[in-house]
Amino acid sequence: MNFQSKQKILIKIDEILSGEYTLGFGVFNAIHPGHIRYLENARSYGLKLIIAVSEYSDGKDGQNTESIYSVQQRAESIAELRIVDHVVIVRKNGLSDLVKKINPKYLVLGKEYEDNKSQDIGDAINFMKGVNGHVKFHAGEIHYANTGLYENDISDVSNERKIQFQEICKKHQVNIKKIIQKIHDFKNNNILVIGDTIIDHYVSCDALGMSSEAPVLVVKELDSRNYIGGAAVVASHIAALGATCHYISVIGDDDIARLSEKMLLGFGVKSDLISDSSRPTTYKTRFLVEKQKIFRVSKLTEQEINESIEKEVINKIKNLSGRVDGIIVSDFVYGVITQRILNFLVEFSKKECIPIYGDLQCSTQVGNITKFKEFTALFPTEKEARIAISNNSDGIETISKMLMAKTKSKNLVLKMGSEGFIVYENSDHGRLVRQHFPALCVNPVDLAGAGDSLMAGLALGRCAGLDFMASAALGACMAALSVQTLGNIPIGSEKLIKFIKNF
Repeated sequence: MNFQSKQKILIKIDEILSGEYTLGFGVFNAIHPGHIRYLENARSYGLKLIIAVSEYSDGKDGQNTESIYSVQQRAESIAELRIVDHVVIVRKNGLSDLVKKINPKYLVLGKEYEDNKSQDIGDAINFMKGVNGHVKFHAGEIHYANTGLYENDISDVSNERKIQFQEICKKHQVNIKKIIQKIHDFKNNNILVIGDTIIDHYVSCDALGMSSEAPVLVVKELDSRNYIGGAAVVASHIAALGATCHYISVIGDDDIARLSEKMLLGFGVKSDLISDSSRPTTYKTRFLVEKQKIFRVSKLTEQEINESIEKEVINKIKNLSGRVDGIIVSDFVYGVITQRILNFLVEFSKKECIPIYGDLQCSTQVGNITKFKEFTALFPTEKEARIAISNNSDGIETISKMLMAKTKSKNLVLKMGSEGFIVYENSDHGRLVRQHFPALCVNPVDLAGAGDSLMAGLALGRCAGLDFMASAALGACMAALSVQTLGNIPIGSEKLIKFIKNF
């Protein structure tokens, strides 16, 4: 911690200079993008920003919260941020006393405090109203695109994230040598992957200009290539990492289906592909100009598989009894993962005493991840999580806890695109541990498949015996590798080990 940051932490309230202030408040167990959004909003009022860091959680969410950081460490983390002018540590129920002493012009609280009934919060709000102060509740502006690279050099950002990753590993006692050893041991693991098979067809084009007949971009096709996608690429990652992957899916009776079978065989996946002549194999064509995607055409059906095929899928799952260490459900909402199959998978995981991991992707299709109940871990994007619980205003912490409560999921991995992801882990002694992992690749070539590789790496790491945070670190490295190439390319164990050793 540098000297300037240390000066920001005030031991005595009297050290605060006279003037007008904005006061923020929170526990800040582990700094993540949601906190940054909140702080940026507080800063937007144009005054010096004081942040009060609470020594205790007020239990407002009814959930025990575990922090591996002391209040001093949390205060130091906030003080490191340039947008914060001063940091004050407040004891239990100390916010109202602080507000009365410094009389801020603005008191900015997270949205989760809007309905808070604690006396301390209430006293602070009532005091502000009595002196005509302003109380604002805000979770920070929600955005899904990266803006940080406009302010910093890419190499600086990359180095900063590398340091963050190293510090996270140190805090959670993540042993890199142990991760590498477990990767070598993946060959002993058997994983069931089930979901929608997709073939991604990439067409490289040369832009010729605008048509003179209509405002349409005219391109000339140069080259094309097929990549495995959907649940099939998750299965391919598992196999490429050395584990045995049993893959169950439904495909059409067409040339794309036969191409899928051939590609999966080439990647070493043990596939049980059920043919359904009433539906096409999902095929997505993306047109690119200099690696920039400009248009996509999809050939697919969104109707659920019929009862006969449903029974066939369930029978194939039954045949794997006693032969798999974990289950990964990759649902792209194209009809393979019906409610009946989903219910059976959950019961199967309980009966076999094996973990079950799930991701439901609904970028252009309609889906809701809350249909996944009692999973070991879920992997939604922030947008998917907000859609699932119909909440676009509360902070990330509130959204994540609401989703976990609604789905009864033991753990949650909230994907945030270029901001990385946040892990929410329910520890063995009933406390919630959270950790933000930064995106390790700051200049990605293709974001498609980042979440698939993250889930494959984390789930396989857990099945191999790594703890959750070590598995998340492994998943972060998988995601960083996946976005460095165009299209979905299964990541092998040697490539992953080489990448991890660089950290």
